[in-house]
Amino acid sequence: MKQVTLITAAVLALLVLVVRAGDKKVNVSKVHGRIQYVQSFPDYKVQAVTSFPDLRVQVVTSFPSSPGQWQIVDSFPDYKIQMVESFPDFTIQFVSSFPGPSK
Repeated sequence: MKQVTLITAAVLALLVLVVRAGDKKVNVSKVHGRIQYVQSFPDYKVQAVTSFPDLRVQVVTSFPSSPGQWQIVDSFPDYKIQMVESFPDFTIQFVSSFPGPSK
């Protein structure tokens, strides 16, 4: 009986850790600069949407200085981004002007 109780307590403790790990909040205003799209080991998983994004992104060719300005590169990135269809860390909307956090 004690073994069943210990196993149940261990499973519940692991579930609490998993739920807390999924609660991380991303400060999207800091995600700017040189961005590399990757398929594995990203810094953030991002979903592109057409309305109500967390971050409005403007793709620039050089000098990404303000929040939401991304320069897409193949090497030496500031952040590695994986584009996903579900369970993103945050959402983005591509814009041609006024980049930055939407909140």
